[in-house]
Amino acid sequence: MMEFPQQPQQQRPAGDGKIIYPLGVKEITDKISNDEVVKRLKLVVKTYMDMDQDSEEEKQQYLALALHLASEFFLRNPNKDVRLLVACCLADIFRIYAPEAPYTSHDKLKEIFLFITRQLKGLEDTKSPQFNRYFYLLENLAWVKSYNICFELEDCNEIFIQLFKTLFSVINNSHNQKVQMHMLDLMSSIIMEGDGVTQELLDTILINLIPAHKNLNKQAYDLAKTLLKRTVQTIETCIASFFNQVLVMGKSSVSDLSEHVFDLIQELFAIDPLLLVSVMPQLEFKLKSNDGEERLAVVKLLAKLFGAKDSELATQNRPLWQCFLGRFNDIHVPVRLECVKFASHCLMNHPDLAKDLTDFLKVRSHDPEEAIRHDVIVTIINAGKKDLNLVNDQLLGFVRERMLDKRWRVRKEAMMGLAQLYKKYCLHHEAGKESALKISWIKDKLLHIYYQNSIDDKALNEMWKCQNMLRGLVRELLDLHKLPTSEANTTAMFGKLMTIAKNLPDPGKAQDFMKKFNQVLGEDEKLRLQLEQLISPTCSCKQAEQCVREITRKLTFPKQPTNPFLEMVKFLLERIAPVHIDSEAISALVKLLNKSIEGTADDEDEGVTPDTAIRAGLELLKVLSFTHPTAFHSAETYESLLQCLKMEDDKVAEAAIQIFRNTGQKIETELPQIRSTLIPILHQKAKRGTPHQAKQAVHCIHAIFHNKEVQLAQIFEPLSRSLNADVPEQLITPLVSLGHISMLAPDQFASPMKSIVANFIVKDLLMNDRSVGNKNGRLWTADDEVSPEVLAKVQAIKLLVRWLLGMKNNLSKSANSTLRLLSAMLVSEGDLTEQKKISKSDMSRLRLAAGSAIMKLAQEPCYHDIITPEQFQLCGLVINDECYQVRQIFAQKLHVALAKLLLPLEYMAVFALCAKDPVKERRAHARQCLLKNISVRREYIKQNPMAHEKLLSLLPEYVVPYMIHLLAHDPDLTKPQDLEQLRDVKECLWFMLEVLMTKNENNSHSFLRKMVENIKQTKDAQAPDDPKANEKLYILCDVALFVIANKSTSCHLDSPKDPVLPSKFFTPPDKDFINDKEYLSPEAKIVLQTGKIQQPPKQTGVLGAVNKPLTVTARRPYIKTPTSDTVSNASTNSQPSSPATNKSRFVLIRIYLLFIHCDVEETAQPSGKKRAAPASDGTENSVSSNPSAGSQPPANKPRRGRPPKNAAGVATPDKEAGATTGGGAGRGRKRAAPAQDPATAASADSISGKTPKQQKEAEPKRAAPQRQIDLQR
Repeated sequence: MMEFPQQPQQQRPAGDGKIIYPLGVKEITDKISNDEVVKRLKLVVKTYMDMDQDSEEEKQQYLALALHLASEFFLRNPNKDVRLLVACCLADIFRIYAPEAPYTSHDKLKEIFLFITRQLKGLEDTKSPQFNRYFYLLENLAWVKSYNICFELEDCNEIFIQLFKTLFSVINNSHNQKVQMHMLDLMSSIIMEGDGVTQELLDTILINLIPAHKNLNKQAYDLAKTLLKRTVQTIETCIASFFNQVLVMGKSSVSDLSEHVFDLIQELFAIDPLLLVSVMPQLEFKLKSNDGEERLAVVKLLAKLFGAKDSELATQNRPLWQCFLGRFNDIHVPVRLECVKFASHCLMNHPDLAKDLTDFLKVRSHDPEEAIRHDVIVTIINAGKKDLNLVNDQLLGFVRERMLDKRWRVRKEAMMGLAQLYKKYCLHHEAGKESALKISWIKDKLLHIYYQNSIDDKALNEMWKCQNMLRGLVRELLDLHKLPTSEANTTAMFGKLMTIAKNLPDPGKAQDFMKKFNQVLGEDEKLRLQLEQLISPTCSCKQAEQCVREITRKLTFPKQPTNPFLEMVKFLLERIAPVHIDSEAISALVKLLNKSIEGTADDEDEGVTPDTAIRAGLELLKVLSFTHPTAFHSAETYESLLQCLKMEDDKVAEAAIQIFRNTGQKIETELPQIRSTLIPILHQKAKRGTPHQAKQAVHCIHAIFHNKEVQLAQIFEPLSRSLNADVPEQLITPLVSLGHISMLAPDQFASPMKSIVANFIVKDLLMNDRSVGNKNGRLWTADDEVSPEVLAKVQAIKLLVRWLLGMKNNLSKSANSTLRLLSAMLVSEGDLTEQKKISKSDMSRLRLAAGSAIMKLAQEPCYHDIITPEQFQLCGLVINDECYQVRQIFAQKLHVALAKLLLPLEYMAVFALCAKDPVKERRAHARQCLLKNISVRREYIKQNPMAHEKLLSLLPEYVVPYMIHLLAHDPDLTKPQDLEQLRDVKECLWFMLEVLMTKNENNSHSFLRKMVENIKQTKDAQAPDDPKANEKLYILCDVALFVIANKSTSCHLDSPKDPVLPSKFFTPPDKDFINDKEYLSPEAKIVLQTGKIQQPPKQTGVLGAVNKPLTVTARRPYIKTPTSDTVSNASTNSQPSSPATNKSRFVLIRIYLLFIHCDVEETAQPSGKKRAAPASDGTENSVSSNPSAGSQPPANKPRRGRPPKNAAGVATPDKEAGATTGGGAGRGRKRAAPAQDPATAASADSISGKTPKQQKEAEPKRAAPQRQIDLQR
């Protein structure tokens, strides 16, 4: 290494400082031109190049020249060529005079080396004429290690930093290997022979590894990478110090690269793991950080290090690996998610680590987060698709378990993933028999899953139904091709194509491919014929295979190696082709069924009993009968089904009847022998079979026989004559048959049914309680524990509905009477007679039946129009019933009807009441129902251009007016300014608005705001002159506006259109009425914003939290069990109430009269005091207690929807007190139902003015004319 000369030995130029130039070189001064300077310097360069270290005489001779070349004239010369030649001379001077430099001044040396460094920038242009001189300069410096002389300088680091920056900036892809080698030699000598690498110098190297710089200059990255590899032993300590300060000590200021530490660690690990020997323990420390985001960053880094293809980090650093695995159980969701994603790469690149990962993936497959469970499946399936040996049986077992996950997205991923594995390894045999055997269970498991039902499994349990739906769409598309070209035809085709595309993978791309396929169909008639044959009901599996082959051959283009269009068409053909089921397959299945019936099958060897095998076989055939009805048409098949009809197993017989119903359209004309045997069996089942058998038998007769009227009359007449309410056990099946007959053949049976309804159904059955129920206090019992009388009453209610649905008109006003009857059933809690004979659980059944009946009638437009707002509210409040099962079943029925677009939009508002449900599961179910229904409606509007004309009944946002009106009439809203009640109202509103406001499509937020503002300018059509009712409505509007404004920043924009409000619920806006009043106090707004009430909560009947009791219509409140979300159905108050007064008899007579004489509402009211108008200040919700009578204070919170039985409509405190002492003590306050018109109400409050004695006197007077009325009117 070159050294500084000691001061005493300092060389002096010969001749007292006279500069001696080489032979032929004249003096170089600033007096000559640049060209002359260059010319003379070239000779000087030549001289120095030829000199070596042994030329002592020449060294002494040219010492003065060497000093002269370091003067300001040369170092700061503006000419580039001059500076290059001088730099070459200086480099040679350092070579010649080594190890003693001729320059003694530290400042001069620094100036010289910075000058030489600047000249190295010329290396960048390899096409420059001077490049060879630049290369010579670099080579000379590297060979001599000239820069090492700078170690003695105090600020040598500045020189090195500048040198490193220069070299990394000039390196490019035009440089050959020699240039890179000399650069490496030059830099590595500085690193390895110095006392250490400063942070600034280290930064100049590491900055080239950062992704942004790496992408800008790949050669600089390669240079830094090679330099680090060469100097790993020396530089590792410096790197460790840098990461220690940043990671452990948190000193991010030590370097500008501190924010890139994890990127640098990844790059350094890829270059040489030895560079990070001391850094890895620091990462273990960071994995345990309290900062979730910091842990996430370290996990992401280590996932890349452990998962890298050739990484041995997991085996070399077991403590770090175990610490990393611990993050699979991190409390931070993104950390767990990242760990699961890592597992996929790890399984594929490091199969030996699968054992370590299995236990942690098992736990994560049950993670509460849906996204994590989903990614566990993706991880395992991706590894399995690469190589089945990468996933063990345990991992596949985790995927199998997730096929039953509660979330559809997870279940779908599990099923699709396993199906892909089965297709690859079992159908395509890509890995041999052993692999195929390993996953042979997948097929059975997948088929089994098709029988699982869930709210959002769209036709999952009906694989063939899905196929049938697609076949139907393709058939309709082909039919459209037969029609003349028109705009309507094109629009219809587009709708079919979009629907088909939705059922194919990647619907976005599938849409374009389907358009192309449709174009090909229009041009190729032979292709259309092949497709028609493929979807023909008579197409066999062999024919289908041939058709698919022909179609794909026509669409194959030999010159295209990959054809995504063809792949999509193949997928469509696979979906619609009868690849499993045809007549031959059905015959084979029937033969297997016959063996089980005859007892010759090997069922017990398969682990099932013959009865189970027969039932399972019939269920399978029943599913297939929906989608492949023509495949059943054979005498052999029907003979076997007739044997099933004669079996004692009710389920088997029921399934057999349904198969006949689905497939027997040609029995009468082509199989007379089967017909003659089948008819008496169907008659017998309709008269004396189970209710389900009776239903299927009636429908079967109606579907397959031409003389159906005669057949149905032979059933109807004997059943109608034999009805006997005293034997309810024998009533259920006849009621089912009669109801379905009247629905299927209304023209023939609607009129005689009216007499049965009036004389028997209403009078004898529904208005009488013959038996006393089980007073066990439970709110729900199993089906087999329900009393026969109540089962008969439930069927009677269903019969009323079916009768009306068959007629589809209200000319006889029977629907009005039925709705009043059902409303009375709800108001009376299910105990219509109020004789206290019915048990709590039976009352729950009847409430559910009544609510479901109103909802069923609402699906028919002619009946929906006559359902009053009060009746709608009573029906909706069933979703808040005190019985868990009533709420559950009613919500499911509501969801299904809404999802099929059968119910009007207003019924979706009922789900807002679910915010009050104390059970988390019910609230979650309701939210999923809302999401599903809103999605269905939005999709329907997109797919059907004509739907834009019916936006008022389809657009989900139009549910808001119905919701506000419903909540304004919620019986719990007794004091609209009460803070706790306001908070609960806000929760109900937000329950719906949250789902509606998920996306701001077409500026829908401002549309919602405008709609609520418009409501505020109207009045409540239900009570337009009631100031209290209107005040509730306006308060609801203000709460809704407050919620919308707080949840949306764009709601104040202009509304895209002016909303239309339903006239049934709101009066037309009055131009003279401007409502700009603020109904929310500042305190109320704070409560709505924070959800917290400062003062202790009041004792109200409104549900505000999960653990508070739910108060529901006509029901006692109950408390949620604190230990679980499961609701106990034990009644909270099983004490029997006082006996009903005789006034209930008058109510029943009135309802009966309404059924048989539709003008009865115009008859005079009974004598006595008129019913007082309900108080509007909320006092009607409580019954004043009479202290002298000893009545106890209310034990429970108010009920909802139920008028006080002994004080309905009596406004005076004295009478209320008297009513309470008569039997209401201890039962708690009851919330009055919405008031009805006295002329039309079928409830107890219409006759509440009479005393028991007056009622007894009035009953015979009113009852006498009944016998003279023509019951057929």
